[in-house]
Amino acid sequence: MSDTETPKPAEGQKPPYQVLARKYRPQNFEDLLGHDAMVRTLRNAFASGRIAHAWILTGVRGVGKTTTARIMARALNYETEDGIDVPTIDMDRQGIHCQAIAESRHPDVIEMDAASRTGVGDIRELIESVRYAPVQARYKVYIIDEVHMLSNSAFNALLKTLEEPPPHVKFIFATTEIRKLPVTVLSRCQRFDLRRFDQDTLADYLQGICEKENAVVERDGLLMIARAAEGSVRDALSLLDQAIIQHATSGGETVTAGDVQDMLGLADRATSWEMLDAAMTGDAAEALRLFRRQYDAGADPVVILRDMLELVHLLTRVKAAGDEAASHGSAGTAEAAQAKGMAERFPMAGLTRAWSLLMKGLQETQVAPDPAAAGEMTLIRLCYAADLPTPDEAVRMLTEGKVSGGAAPAGPGAGMQGASANGGGNSGGGARAVSGGAMRQDPQPSGAPKAGLRSQPKLEAANQTRLSSLKDLVALCSQNRDARLRHEIENFVRIVKFEPGVIDFHPADGAPRNLAGRIAAKLKDWTGERWTVSINTRETGEDTLRHDRDSVVYAHPLFIAAREAFPEIPDENVRIKAIAEVRGEHVEGADGALDEEE
Repeated sequence: MSDTETPKPAEGQKPPYQVLARKYRPQNFEDLLGHDAMVRTLRNAFASGRIAHAWILTGVRGVGKTTTARIMARALNYETEDGIDVPTIDMDRQGIHCQAIAESRHPDVIEMDAASRTGVGDIRELIESVRYAPVQARYKVYIIDEVHMLSNSAFNALLKTLEEPPPHVKFIFATTEIRKLPVTVLSRCQRFDLRRFDQDTLADYLQGICEKENAVVERDGLLMIARAAEGSVRDALSLLDQAIIQHATSGGETVTAGDVQDMLGLADRATSWEMLDAAMTGDAAEALRLFRRQYDAGADPVVILRDMLELVHLLTRVKAAGDEAASHGSAGTAEAAQAKGMAERFPMAGLTRAWSLLMKGLQETQVAPDPAAAGEMTLIRLCYAADLPTPDEAVRMLTEGKVSGGAAPAGPGAGMQGASANGGGNSGGGARAVSGGAMRQDPQPSGAPKAGLRSQPKLEAANQTRLSSLKDLVALCSQNRDARLRHEIENFVRIVKFEPGVIDFHPADGAPRNLAGRIAAKLKDWTGERWTVSINTRETGEDTLRHDRDSVVYAHPLFIAAREAFPEIPDENVRIKAIAEVRGEHVEGADGALDEEE
């Protein structure tokens, strides 16, 4: 068919160059990458004849919305010269209308850019043409790109036609802003969400393109391109095109990760890990040196800080959700392993504080007259503040008179003194941060009140209570008359780790689902301290206190004699009480019987 053939260049004339994003644009459903759910739905709809009259495709830029719309238009109008004349997604060969639809020149497939034709007049023109039958194909297909750009009056004009179109008309909408569409439009369409692609999948796809183009790009370079593309295939292909061109005239050299990094102006990922480690450990001199090295190499300060934010987010995910959380983010295999090791070294409070400082610093760097200086100031703040105590920890240390605090910034800056604990001046005495991040109490005149501190009964009780074991926690429950929590701790807590501020336990069968949260809340209320109470399902831990105590009681001669005297009593009817006082003995673990069960 002459009207559907691609114009061929004249004899001896070199065909015009096509960028990779156009050259490798999918032409059928088999070529689509990562949209299996949509393909399966369309396959079933076409096979059963339940074909909708309107679809809406949504997703970020470059994931294939317009390309998918054209493939759907081709499937709706698929027809071959040897007799195939039904809608199908199995288009194993070129049909009569396929080439013209792919090149956007078919008279019955109308593509409209809503970004430039937003008014109600444009929609009225479309509505007028809807009533006419298709000229060549089976269906008239209207593809409206960036449909969210239509005005409210244009949407209202389209509603009636969209709800009850003629049988020969199909609508396919594409948008990156699905939330801007009126619900009246959404309710009249079948919706497909085209997901962005993860880095490994995108890098594998780019590797296949390189093989077809006889180009060699290092795997790390492909991962950099995939990361910079942020899930967009079109962006990734455009960047790959640019990377291949770097060595197009030099005999097919390998494009290294360094070449890609220079092209993108990215921060060196390995250096970003080192810089974050230096900042989190307080080594300001090393952090600034690494920052300046990347800046001198051409990296944008904003990109450097954004890279550090991404690493802090990865570490926090691993810290909060375990090692498997690293594999669900944007990290590759090597970064996931590195994140697992580094996350163990930093507390959650330090990581969340680092996130806040970097976010604030990123905003300042984007508007600063000297972005490099703003970036360095962000790193300095991170070095000196990432390991500071939280406000409640600082109050507790001041109240208890402890000399403890965050990590000391290493290097020349380690001797800096006089920084106030709250970031401002401290002319009225009280606590201030000194060398090494320690908290100390300034001398005050005798009888002078301490500024900002008040006597708190709970904190005074905390000073007298030093919890070092689960038995201490049970005693604290008894002291505060919480028999229910004491009973649950004795019966359901199999301790794995008990340290100041940290309780890790394995729940026994029948344990309440909210036990960890309630223990943490009670400890916060009773001691004034913030405790981390976590559930460990990997380790079984020690026996419960009830088990230990009962083991002692069961071995007591009096208990054995009682069981022999009353063998007819079933075990479920036995209630254990403290029996040590019967003979004036002390049986360890038998004190504090379960009075609430009597």
